[in-house]
Amino acid sequence: MLFTITGKHVDISEAIKKHAEEKTGKLPKYYNSINQVEVIIDGGSSGSNVSVEIIARGEHSNVFVATEAGVDAYRCIDVAVHKLERQLRRKKTRERNNKHAGGAESTQPGST
Repeated sequence: MLFTITGKHVDISEAIKKHAEEKTGKLPKYYNSINQVEVIIDGGSSGSNVSVEIIARGEHSNVFVATEAGVDAYRCIDVAVHKLERQLRRKKTRERNNKHAGGAESTQPGST
């Protein structure tokens, strides 16, 4: 999985990078076709508020985006990852349910 982190108007410390990589590294557990994760941290012009945007790209042009704003970058990363986990779980559930949607007419051998 490809991981990139970008900082706008803020320096990305090694601790923040490690935290974001550790948290987003668990995303393929919820939806296994995730192949790229991009984290964008925007410090804003005032410097007191931080905005975090996480973009997860999967196969077949599936793109998942979660944003969070707050004072603490670590907390924003945690909340944004939680939002992404919810989106990925919902997508996987829908795919599984749609796989078995047309089961009324069976064309399997031996069915009458």
